Order: sequence, then structure tokens, then C-alpha cells
Amino acid sequence: MGGGHSHNEGHSHGSGGHSHAHGHAHAHAPADFNNAFAIGVVLNTGFVIIEAAYGFWSGSMALIADAGHNLSDVLSLLLAWAASVLAKRAPSQRFTYGYKSSTILAAMANAGLLMIALGAILFETINRLSDPAPVAGMTMVIVAGIGIGVNTGTALLFMRGRKDDLNIRGAFLHMAADALVSVGVVVAGIAILMTGAWWIDPVTSLIIVAIIAWGTWGLLRESVKMGLLAVPEGIEESEVRQFLTAIPGVDAVHDLHIWAMSTTETALTAHLVMPGGTAGDGFLRDISERLAHDFRIGHTTIQIEPTRDCDSC
Repeated sequence: MGGGHSHNEGHSHGSGGHSHAHGHAHAHAPADFNNAFAIGVVLNTGFVIIEAAYGFWSGSMALIADAGHNLSDVLSLLLAWAASVLAKRAPSQRFTYGYKSSTILAAMANAGLLMIALGAILFETINRLSDPAPVAGMTMVIVAGIGIGVNTGTALLFMRGRKDDLNIRGAFLHMAADALVSVGVVVAGIAILMTGAWWIDPVTSLIIVAIIAWGTWGLLRESVKMGLLAVPEGIEESEVRQFLTAIPGVDAVHDLHIWAMSTTETALTAHLVMPGGTAGDGFLRDISERLAHDFRIGHTTIQIEPTRDCDSC
């Protein structure tokens, strides 16, 4: 039901009659994107070199802005790649969860990198606006046209993982935003060729900065929430509480915690007050499987208590 396997261990503790159960229903293992990352890094590194060179040669601030952003994309792809590799490493005595949460740190670092790149581009663009320089429109069109192909191709590599993993979504968003930005540069280049108005270049650069800033803010906000152990997006604490409270024999639910262990895995701990005890071993396994299936919560730890013992709350 929850996909994969689920196991539970129940053990009673002392005279208090408390019992714990741990369930792991590995509903959504992180997909392997190693090839996607490798292709993306190689393609984008090559393109950054070409775009920056032509940007300086043609005097186009929009091309330089796009190259700067593409460079931050290469770094972000490397970060996301490292995190996805680390997330698969086995737990150790020191890191009992393994390195799963490195994907959260990567998403956060990604957003930070983008903010720094945006600041640098914005500074140069404002200088350009006050003193527009001649721009080679045709060069802008050709180079940015190549960019549309490179960025769209890379974005498609991460398309399937963007719903399940914030880390992969970060990579997808970067590439999709880049493809849009390149479209903007092509349009600006055509406009410059037709009108000869050099100010179109820095104005395009400003629009690019605004679009990227909007996407980055969402990524930063969500990764910081995960870092603060907030209930992950798409899961309502009240709905989980309602589900647990509605289980036959449960009088109350307390100490309910739901948090992201990584950008793909969610954990839950809860105390269920059950004066009549549980309905056998399968009871806890069924709860874990339902939580995995209905709420995508893969790691559950449930403690059963005969009474609401407020010393332990």
C-alpha cells in the first residue's frame, strides 16, 4: 500500500506501559539524476564561456547578465549534484540519519548564490542605464538562441523529478528561468537591430534580474522552512492529526511532529493515548503504511500510552 517495505519494532518500557514503534515505508526513494547533472554541467560550462566572451566582445550587458546567471547555474548544479550523492550515503554512528539533509542545505545555498549573482548584475546594469554603450544586436540574437537550446535541454533532464524533490526543483527552476531569459535576450537583440536603441539592452537585463529574483525568493523561503524543521509543503498537520485521532481506540494525540529529513523524505513522531491498548502487531504497521500512502510520510515513530501521563509530555 505504501510502496516498498515497512517494518515496525514494538517494545514496552518499564511500569509505565508505554510502547514505541518505528515504521519505515520507503514510498519515494530519491531518483538517480547523476547523468542529468553531468550533462547539465558540461553543456552549461561550455555555454558560459562562449556567452561571456561574446558578451564582452559585443558590449551586451544582457548577454553578460545571462552568462553570470548561467555561471551561478553551473555552481548550483554542482551543489545539487553533490547533495544528491551525499543523500544516498549510509548512516553512521555520528550521522544517524546519514547525509540526507545536505539536500536542504544545497537548496538554501543555491538560493544564496543566485542572490549574489543578481546583486552583481544589477549593479552593472544600473551603471549601463546611466551610460548606454553600443551593442551588437546580431551577436545577442545568435548567442542567446544557442542558450535557449542548452537551457531547455538541461531543464527537460530534471523535469520528472521537480515535483518530488526541492533540490531537483531548484535545478529545474534555474534552467527553465535561463531558457526564458535567453528568449528575452533574443527579443532585445532583434529590437536593437530594428531600432538602434542601445538602452533596450540594460532594460532587458533589469527584467531578467526581476524574473530570476522572483523564482529565487520562493526557493529560499521553502528551503529555510525545511531547515527550521517546518511541516513540508503539501502536508497539512491538521489532516494528519485528524487521521490519527480517528483511529479506533485512540483517545488523544499529542507530541505530533512532522518534518523534512531531506528534500524528498518526511518523518513523523507522535504519542497516541489508547486506554484499551492496540489491536496487535499489524496495527502499527497499518498506520505507517497509511501515512506513507496518504501523506507521503516515510519514517514514522509512534508511541502508544495507556493514559495521558503529563509528566512525560
